[in-house]
Amino acid sequence: MKNNKIALRLLVAGALVSGAVAPAYAQDDEGLFEEITVTATKRAQSIYEVPIALSAFEGDKLAQQGIVDIVDVGKFVPNLNITQFSAGHTSSANPFIRGIGLQDHLITTDPGVSVYVDGVYLGRQVGQNWSLSNLERIEVLRGPQGTLYGRNSIGGAINLITKTPGADPGARVGIEAGSRSRLNADFYADTKLSDSTAVSFTGGFKSRGGLGDFRNLPNAGIKVGETQEVFARVALRYDADNVAVTIAADANDAEGGLRPYTTLIDELPESSALRTAGYTNADVSSDPYDNNTGQANQARVTNSASGVAVTLDWEISDMTRSKIIASARTSKYKAGLDDDSLIDDFLSFPETGQADQQSFEFQVSGERGDWDFVSGIYYFEEDGDNFQSPVTFNAGTGGIFILEQNVKSMAIFTNVGYAVNDDLRLSGGLRYTEDEKDVLANVGIGPFDASQDFDEISWELAANYTLDGGMNVYGAIQNGYQSGQFPARPYCLFGGTAVGCLEASENITAINYEVGIKGQPFERLQMSAALFFTQYSDLPYQVSSTTGAGFSTENLIVDQDSFGFEWESTAYLTDNFFFHASLGYIDVDVDEQSGVKPVAPLTPELTFSISPELKVPMAGGGEFAFRIDYSFRDDMYGEPSSDPGRLTAIDSRDLLNADFSYHSADGSWTAALYGRNITDERYDNARLNTGDYVLQILSNDASEFGLRFTKDF
Repeated sequence: MKNNKIALRLLVAGALVSGAVAPAYAQDDEGLFEEITVTATKRAQSIYEVPIALSAFEGDKLAQQGIVDIVDVGKFVPNLNITQFSAGHTSSANPFIRGIGLQDHLITTDPGVSVYVDGVYLGRQVGQNWSLSNLERIEVLRGPQGTLYGRNSIGGAINLITKTPGADPGARVGIEAGSRSRLNADFYADTKLSDSTAVSFTGGFKSRGGLGDFRNLPNAGIKVGETQEVFARVALRYDADNVAVTIAADANDAEGGLRPYTTLIDELPESSALRTAGYTNADVSSDPYDNNTGQANQARVTNSASGVAVTLDWEISDMTRSKIIASARTSKYKAGLDDDSLIDDFLSFPETGQADQQSFEFQVSGERGDWDFVSGIYYFEEDGDNFQSPVTFNAGTGGIFILEQNVKSMAIFTNVGYAVNDDLRLSGGLRYTEDEKDVLANVGIGPFDASQDFDEISWELAANYTLDGGMNVYGAIQNGYQSGQFPARPYCLFGGTAVGCLEASENITAINYEVGIKGQPFERLQMSAALFFTQYSDLPYQVSSTTGAGFSTENLIVDQDSFGFEWESTAYLTDNFFFHASLGYIDVDVDEQSGVKPVAPLTPELTFSISPELKVPMAGGGEFAFRIDYSFRDDMYGEPSSDPGRLTAIDSRDLLNADFSYHSADGSWTAALYGRNITDERYDNARLNTGDYVLQILSNDASEFGLRFTKDF
């Protein structure tokens, strides 16, 4: 049945692409496509010239696609799945690219996909679901990016690039109101203070109503899944002669109701703790979007983040330039879960966390004849902790959980390219990284500490060739690295020693073999396709269980091979009717562990999207546009086990958005009717089986219809 479904969707995608190509022979129109320039390789290049699998989204078009945050981006990129979990938070973003990501949020865990804002790495996932109101572009790089991006990019990287102050002076305001108490408002203003100085301001708020009630907390004052957020950013840029300095500061503050989740009890063996204590599914709310918790301190979640970054660009000569990016960021959250979803306090973990990070990067880039290069040094430091108290486990109260970690990371890197001729370019890179991790853990029996150092050399080789028709073919071998990780919840310390418990895994390494083709084969078609094979060594899967002492998370160390295919295309059937389509397929093989065959968690085998858009010009110069966005994510598993008895299978999901808009003749304003998840698809974000219960993490998504208005000044 599953194979038939995959075959059908592949057939449909192929038919759509084939149908898009046919009209191109009969039409001879130019100017349908705008060239997209990206900085994925830390130098400005046409998206066609970059020898990696890369998707790019233009900031001004995100709202029309129904993309209001990073999570929405995961609906339209092949082999990308962005889920949300992170201690009940609705503000988290957990990206998985090609089977690599992170299921957890605690300070000792590191994501396998890195997220950057204007070159600044974001170390933590809670509060990472950024507002997208001032973005110039989003870039999604798939595959290991070990040379230019370094640590924690073994699956890929996501770049958020904001608008440059002074690049387009003016202002924009936007408002969005709809069902589910949706109310968003934002503004962006960009003005020149002088010929050399410009400043931009971004601010706004987002709110959305909840999906359920805290049934046993009449004074909760908030709904399950409810969200409110305020955010602001200011950027000042001085640009004169050969030097440009940008100083940017941002802050956001959010609160909301605990995200929707429920607990399955009856489906587990009678020996499970909840069943032994006499609980059944009847004690859990019959509506999975309601919550039966009696813990008022866990109903409301909060997070805040702020940061400052300084970027200096210096054009040393016509052929050489340097860049410095220095930043400091801090983030805090309050969350936790009442895991049993019961009014009785049987299993609960109220939690707070914080992280402070500093980073510095110095780059030198340039060209010398047929050669080009990017070289630099990088430093990153993070201090963070997680605190849980009072921890309730199997109705025992008063426990604590403390986890602290300090990380220092240093790297030196270079990437060199050589134009053999007008058509062929070769490139290669090296990066040396040293990581030092110091950790302290206390599960209620006194602190234990440990330290470990890691180092690795990452490298890559690539070739890019331009065919006679303008298409670009490439081949690349990419190596990636991630330092080892200490366990997230080391309740094994109740044995009285850190030996064999508070120990980090070995270095995680990846090597990716990839070939691809991208460009514009016809005047009415843009496309890119990639075929890849990736090998991962010493990859830690987070495996959680209940022990005699508490909820424990250990690292299951695996080797993993991934083989897959990706396709993206934009095709014009007429001047005013076009569509974008994406298709991703991945087959992940994980080495057997003690007679058990693990699976890659939260990794759909098939991802697919298609977005047709029709534009109707009006006699007065205005324009109507109607757009539909369809996204499919295949079945997957919430943990590294496909055993049906563990009940962690996550069904596939089909999401449908629609947008009907009018654009004024002078382009100064747009009014739109929108619908998101218009079929009201309800789906799981994650599932976790601890042995005592199954935690079913539900999406905070539901059908939504509303109005959107933007005005440019």
